[in-house]
Formats: sequence, structure tokens, C-alpha cells
Amino acid sequence: MSTALLFSGQGAQVVGMGKSLYEGSPLAKDLYDRAAQILPFDLRKPCFEGPAELLTETRVCQPALYVQGYAIAQILKERGKLGGLKACLGLSLGELTAYAVAGVWDFDTGLKVVAERGRLMQLACDQTKGGMAAVIGGTREDIFKLCAAFDIDAANFNCPGQVVISGDAEKVAQAVARAKEFGAFKLVKPLVVAGAYHSRLMEPARVAFEAFLQGVEFKRPLVTVYANTTGGTLAEPADLRAAWSSRWSRPCSGRMVARPPPPPASPSSTNVAPAASWPA
Repeated sequence: MSTALLFSGQGAQVVGMGKSLYEGSPLAKDLYDRAAQILPFDLRKPCFEGPAELLTETRVCQPALYVQGYAIAQILKERGKLGGLKACLGLSLGELTAYAVAGVWDFDTGLKVVAERGRLMQLACDQTKGGMAAVIGGTREDIFKLCAAFDIDAANFNCPGQVVISGDAEKVAQAVARAKEFGAFKLVKPLVVAGAYHSRLMEPARVAFEAFLQGVEFKRPLVTVYANTTGGTLAEPADLRAAWSSRWSRPCSGRMVARPPPPPASPSSTNVAPAASWPA
């Protein structure tokens, strides 16, 4: 059976993530131990013990999700479950995990890329006061009208009728408070996040990350990789690098991730995430 792996993004983290893998799999233990040597902090403690506030920090959360996602994929491979792997894809951060599993780079390189992304995003969050909110109901046009009215951005199109908006915290709060005036939305709820991801407030981080990626080697993936912004495939190293240089302030689409053009005879997909969700 052909298989596709789907990797989640920031927001899927939970305290205790990876602990059972670490204790039950020598392969996973080695990956977490290597991560502790590569990163400027010991990833195991916030993952296994918390506190949740520390695990939620962008600089911690992103490597945590990357290491767990990669470890699960390697365990599945070790157990002979991925012989039919045809595609890897992910939402936002999850696409970087997909790159590693697809062979675009090795585990260590991918971890360094993810750690730098998390560090730069943390800096952007610390320098601004951003927020995000989930919007249930309404059309794309309704979302764009809401964003235009409060000078904020559409960040994640998770699925039809479920969108995340992002921007200056006060403006997002105003959008939440006054959303009923638009008569189009069932629910608008603030999200517990460290910043305004996939918004214009991330632009300084984008510029720095683009420069960082110039020193990173990208290889052609061994299986099909889908882009979470377009739903199209990415194969050439230059295209893979360009995709991540440009998407910081662009919305990502869970619908694109969940419903890309399917690889031939690929009826099975596995969501690789600590929680059954598709966060950013």
C-alpha cells in the first residue's frame, strides 16, 4: 500500500511528548540525545516534563515537534511500515520535518534549520506584540474583509470555514470583539500563541532566515514533497530553498496539505503529530 506522511506544525505540542518514544525506542533515544548536543538547551526536559509555558516558546516548540515527527517516521521505517512511502507533507513547520524524512537534508541539518527558524521567530515575537485568532464560518471574502477592516492578515486556511487570522495583538482583539458585526462568522476565538505567525510582523525574521538558508545544502527529495502554500510539488533544490525564503508572511493552507494531488495509488495517510490537530 502506498503511504503519505503528514507532519503537524506549532500548536500541536503537549507536555510529555516523546517521552514514551525515548523510553521505548533506542532509535528515538539516540535522536533526542543528539538533539541535546546540537541545540543550546536540553530539549528532553521541556518535552518530557514541561512546563507548558516553556514548551510553547517558539524556540523550544519547533525543535520539539521536528524531533518527535522525525523519530516517529524513523520508527515506522524501522518496523517496515514505510515501504510504500510515496509522499511527505506538512503544515507550516511540519513541512521542514517532511523535508528531512524525504531526504532533502539529514536529521542534524534539519534540526539546525528548524532551531534557527524558531530562534528568529522568537526574536520577532519578542520585538512585537502579536496575536492570532481562529475564525469559524464565513467565506474567504468574508475573512479578507475582516482582516482589511482591522489591518491584520489571514494566516492559516486550515479547511473551508476554519481560518486563523494574525497580526498586532490589539487589532486582533478588536477583530474578535467586533466580528459579530460582520454577520458571517459562527465563532471567533483568540489562540494561545507567542506571536503573530504568518503575518507581516514576521518580516524581519524572514529576511534573516533567507540569508541563513544560503549556507544550507538542499537535495532532491527521494519521495514527493507537497508545498503547504500551493499544494504543488517541490523537487528542485532551488525551488525548495525559495519556498522557505518567501513564505514567512504568506498564509499556509491545511486544505492544500490535506488534499494535494494524490500520488498514484496512495490511499493511506498518517498524521504524525503529538495531538490530533493541524495547527500552524
